[in-house]
Amino acid sequence: MTVFSTLVIFIIFSLLVALLAALIVIVPWLRSSREAPDPVDNRLIDLNIDVYKSRLRELAADKAIGTIDDVQYIDQKTELERQLLDAEQIATPMQLPSLKGQLALIVCVPVLAICAYVLFSDRSDVFDLWRAQDRVGEVSEELLSGKVEVLPEWAFEDGAGLFTTIQTNVHRNADDSYRWMVLSEIFLSFEDPESALEALSRAYRLSPDDKNIAAEYAQLSFLANGGSLDVETRRVLEDILKGDPENEAAQMLMARGEAKAGNYEQAQGWIAKMRQRMEQNPGDDMHALTGLDELTANIVRQQAQAAEGVDVSVTVNAKLLPLITADDVLFVAIRAAAGGPPYAAKRIPISNLKQGNISLSLSNLDAMMADRTLQPARASGEQLVVTARISHSGNAISASGDLSSNPVLLKSDQQQVNIEINQQVP
Repeated sequence: MTVFSTLVIFIIFSLLVALLAALIVIVPWLRSSREAPDPVDNRLIDLNIDVYKSRLRELAADKAIGTIDDVQYIDQKTELERQLLDAEQIATPMQLPSLKGQLALIVCVPVLAICAYVLFSDRSDVFDLWRAQDRVGEVSEELLSGKVEVLPEWAFEDGAGLFTTIQTNVHRNADDSYRWMVLSEIFLSFEDPESALEALSRAYRLSPDDKNIAAEYAQLSFLANGGSLDVETRRVLEDILKGDPENEAAQMLMARGEAKAGNYEQAQGWIAKMRQRMEQNPGDDMHALTGLDELTANIVRQQAQAAEGVDVSVTVNAKLLPLITADDVLFVAIRAAAGGPPYAAKRIPISNLKQGNISLSLSNLDAMMADRTLQPARASGEQLVVTARISHSGNAISASGDLSSNPVLLKSDQQQVNIEINQQVP
């Protein structure tokens, strides 16, 4: 705890700055009246100008009637101009205000500055942050710098202030990857995976060679994407495996991600690598081998179900390609022609499209509800259709401006469908 709180220090410095501003304003008034020149009647110069103009007209008249010649005219005109320039003009000095006026201004400037600061915006949040920093700023720094792993209980008395102080500390040290990683863990404790992923992505960008940060970032990205490998996560895992080919966590994520993407042979290849390493080290936990057996069996079941699914080839009409943005999402679904929830559906990032084309498979694995799957619906002879839509908002519900296809009827024995996105929702 500091001797003076941040709020007190702020008020002191604010008053000093306001007082300095007031002094700057009245400095011209503080000059001694004895230093100013005596007032001079400026009417004299005006009179000289009038006389000059009158005498100039007389010279012109004399020249016109021949009383004086050109040389005399020029000489006398020059003399008049010299006399006019010699006339001295001194401005009347500014009248100095009274001592009361000076003191009033010194007081009014700080008061008006304080009123403007308080009235123009609500500063209560700032004051609350300063109080929290005075109370838990030191323990927050110890946590974020790795000096302590657990905060004292009294630090949680103001949870909101503690969390705000931690965030402020991290942003003030934005080039410290460790602080971003700790902030990510705190977000996870508050069950905010999106913010945790953002914080961890910053930590990874700052320290891409840190294996621990890279592994946590890849795992969190994998979970945030519903067990799928996006382009970024796959690249991070590949970088980890380049430096550490035997990294079990990265191999497991690759196996699960490939299985989720339908690349079953690649998934089995990663499992085989992990199994070989474990069998060469008998001291390893046998539970790990059991987990691999369960994962292998699960992949086999998924492969069998996928084989019974429908292969869908989606093409975007060339005229609609300029309307696609980087944040769009592709939805492909198989549903009853009469309407209702889809029997199988996939939500795919638009980045997966290659030159407006993508191929995918829809099966029981893509069911929205456990009791509403594709194969039973096909076996019952229900009329099904395949639809595809590019959503600008990312929502499953169609909206104006989305790009969509016409429904394509799916025959009972059909295993492959071609569908084109060729219209925009009005």
